[in-house]
Amino acid sequence: MTKEELQKIIAIDEGFRIELTTSKGDMDKFQEAICAFANDMPGSGKKGYLLIGVLDNGKISGMKVDDALMKRISGIRSDGNILPLPVMTTEKVQTDEGDVLVVEVTPSFDTPVRYRGRTFIRIGPRRDIASAEEERILAERCAASLPTYDTRPCREAILDDIDTDTIIKEYLPKAIDAETLAIEKRSLKEQLASLRLFNMQWDCPTYAALVMFGKNPRYFMPGAYIQFVRFKGETNGGEILNERRFEGCLYKILPQLENFIRDGIVTKRPVPISILREKDVQNYPYKVLRELMMNAVMHRDYQANMPTRLYQYDQHIEIMNPGGLYGQARPENFPHVNDYRNSVVAEMMKNLNYVNMFNHGVSEVQDLLKENQSPAAEFNVNLVTAFSVIVHEPEAAETIQKNPDTMQKTIQKDAKTIQKVELSQVCPKLSQVCPKLSQAQLTKSSIALIALSESLSLPISALMEKAGEANRSRFRTNILSPLIELRLVEPTQKDSPQSPKQEYTLTDKGKEFIESWEQVPDS
Repeated sequence: MTKEELQKIIAIDEGFRIELTTSKGDMDKFQEAICAFANDMPGSGKKGYLLIGVLDNGKISGMKVDDALMKRISGIRSDGNILPLPVMTTEKVQTDEGDVLVVEVTPSFDTPVRYRGRTFIRIGPRRDIASAEEERILAERCAASLPTYDTRPCREAILDDIDTDTIIKEYLPKAIDAETLAIEKRSLKEQLASLRLFNMQWDCPTYAALVMFGKNPRYFMPGAYIQFVRFKGETNGGEILNERRFEGCLYKILPQLENFIRDGIVTKRPVPISILREKDVQNYPYKVLRELMMNAVMHRDYQANMPTRLYQYDQHIEIMNPGGLYGQARPENFPHVNDYRNSVVAEMMKNLNYVNMFNHGVSEVQDLLKENQSPAAEFNVNLVTAFSVIVHEPEAAETIQKNPDTMQKTIQKDAKTIQKVELSQVCPKLSQVCPKLSQAQLTKSSIALIALSESLSLPISALMEKAGEANRSRFRTNILSPLIELRLVEPTQKDSPQSPKQEYTLTDKGKEFIESWEQVPDS
């Protein structure tokens, strides 16, 4: 380095890139400065310079740099006090005014860089210890500069380890437009490389290719599978009632997972919302579990040995995947900010219509749960090495299951409240076909019809209870018989009128009569 080049460095008008000193023995100061330059907090990408033998005013001090000082400073690069090891050079520049030891430090790609466990940065012209937020920024910058795991070459694998037939016949037409495919002249490896499924330098598939189309992904990634366990009770210490593993590439197991959620987990139960109507609620909305599982598979850390977990308990489901929030996503901005640990896998799942990548999945999940009368999903975003979400069964369905007697009383109470509204729809219709019935008889007959519309059949005792009639003979004469004569109601045991198992049900005419009622909107 010439004196002129040295003067250009001294003249740098950027405090974060240059530190001047005349000290020879303050090794802590030197290493702190080198650590700070390596971190390059401003993100300039420019080299930093520690100039030993220069005064604060930029004048050369007249110092003599000997071999001992050169060795001490050069040894900083490899003594292990600064980790990761800094990229630096040292050079002695001799001038008429004295010697200058120039330490040139290249910004590190692997930040944060620490000196004896502390992260030093430049704040303008001064050096300081990084705050937690600044540490996070340095870590995120490092992550952003590195390729995601799924884009890396799996050097143990060969082309035959992925299902190229499926890629060619089924995936490429969904990922690339037909016009482009029609004029495609590149080799298969080149085509796969353009989709980041193959690495030409190492002549091997990427981890993304193995995750989505690998013939045996677990050989290369032991944790690449989905574990389902059904526990009895509310903890994983309960008896295991069912267990299943979904193993293989995502292209094959994701359809299996969808079917399993739909047929093996999701159930429907009717929840009465009035004396006349009931609403089907799901223990877990299919779209909710599907969305959460697809996100878990897409965002999980495939380097981890832990599988993606789908654990079902009596009243809740827990989904957990290895790998916490990634990149720009943090607890304070979740779920409004998203980032992709597996960018290629995410893109492939989007092309196959498993995810949309619009970053509104969590909001949609909460809306669907609310619509299903279920509590909101509980997301644990504070785990460092994992991400979990808990979904509970709907409160209404849970109440029915736990205490049906209490719920029945509630329904009966509700029936009294809405009776005036709904009977006002029924009674005029019934009076048209049976004008001889009194208002009291019309009311009780309407209640009996409403009750039968909610059940396949009922005994006379149940009909009397619902209609509020204690006299069996009077009920049979004034209510039941007219409905039978009108062919709206019929006995289930026609050949045995006195059978103890006798019940009553709506006829086809009765069902049509029911359907003709004006429907009252849900309140």
